[in-house]
Amino acid sequence: MKTLILSLLSLVTLAWGWEVFSSVAPAGASTWWVARQEALHLSGLLSVAMMSLVMFLATRPAWLETPLGGMDRIYRTHKWAGITAVAFAAAHWLIEMSGDILKAMVGREGRVGKEKFTGFLEVLRDLAEDMGEWAIYAVLAMLVITLWKKFPYRAWRILHQAMPVLYLMLAFHAVLLVPTNYWAQPVGLLLGALLLAGVYGAVASLRKVIGKSRQTMGQVVAVEHLPGDVCAVRCHLGTRWHGHRAGQFAFVTFEGKEGAHPFTIASADRDDCTVDFQIKALGDYTRGLAQRLQVGQSVRVEGPYGRFDLARRHHKADQIWIAGGIGVTPFLAWLESLQASPQQAPSAELHYCTRNQATDTFAQRLTDLCAKLPSVRLHIHDASQGASLKAPTLGATKKSEIWFCGPAGLGQSLREGLKAMGVTPRFHQEAFEMR
Repeated sequence: MKTLILSLLSLVTLAWGWEVFSSVAPAGASTWWVARQEALHLSGLLSVAMMSLVMFLATRPAWLETPLGGMDRIYRTHKWAGITAVAFAAAHWLIEMSGDILKAMVGREGRVGKEKFTGFLEVLRDLAEDMGEWAIYAVLAMLVITLWKKFPYRAWRILHQAMPVLYLMLAFHAVLLVPTNYWAQPVGLLLGALLLAGVYGAVASLRKVIGKSRQTMGQVVAVEHLPGDVCAVRCHLGTRWHGHRAGQFAFVTFEGKEGAHPFTIASADRDDCTVDFQIKALGDYTRGLAQRLQVGQSVRVEGPYGRFDLARRHHKADQIWIAGGIGVTPFLAWLESLQASPQQAPSAELHYCTRNQATDTFAQRLTDLCAKLPSVRLHIHDASQGASLKAPTLGATKKSEIWFCGPAGLGQSLREGLKAMGVTPRFHQEAFEMR
């Protein structure tokens, strides 16, 4: 995530710097006014670059899963690129507003002259300036709503659908107001490529074709309300479903007005077009889902996505698997996929953290699955009995490989504990936060 964002920011900055150092400052221009103008240009370029990345990643490009580490990582990059874009947009606006301060400090003399246009083009440029300002206010408000976790998901999803329109407004602003000499420079070519990628994403979103090639219709064939507010759902999908790898997830639409939600596929591929989901009641939508779903109801599934894949494990590393709460679902799929060939199961320590083993939905299921896999040793940490998982308990070494799916706080605590111990094993963690 950081590598992609920083690389793009660096590339844009280098292209901007090439243009700055290869051009000659206007005669008589004050250093302060030139610095303001270049800062205005750079902040605008960086904001547009990040926003273009946001829009392109919103198309869920499956071919980027391998280099970026999975669709969950793509969405995490999407989120932080958006935050970065808004930060640069705010800086761009503040720099624009700094004109009055500079007038008071150094006076009007030495101001950099604006490019002159006439006729309809000048009208368009005035419109582009206004649209850019409106769009900046809107994306700032959207960022606040997105980071405010208590804001209802359904309302956020509806408001979020305005993002493609806001991006097109910002793209219009950029194309009309960027210095005309940029288009003959590397910075202009780079800006053009970024805008094309962003416009592609915006149009795809407005046309509602994102992920359409990976969607298949199906039917709910079983629904069960399990203890711990867990809804177990089995779906039978159409022939367009070509199977999945244990540990992957899919975007599932049970109700059209609600839209798609990401859920881990909690079963191995059975070659019969059926998939299981274990859905914990954690939000507005998932609460009461078991009461709303009915056998025979249609369902749309898009995917599969994700790289939380047992086949990606390092075969020479000591395997440590950690599940917390509903984060157990990819491991259920892993264990089920190994049942047919127990001799091929890797040697692994599986740690499962639960609030109360006696009432836990998955503890017995894990015990039954692991009983048939002698090389997988199950450790259940029951919080009601005072048991909690700490880094020293893992027995990890530098040769270990950890696969983690569970609460972010637990994952962070284990990472910090391992670091304090001077141990740095490979640590794979599902970044399962789409907002």
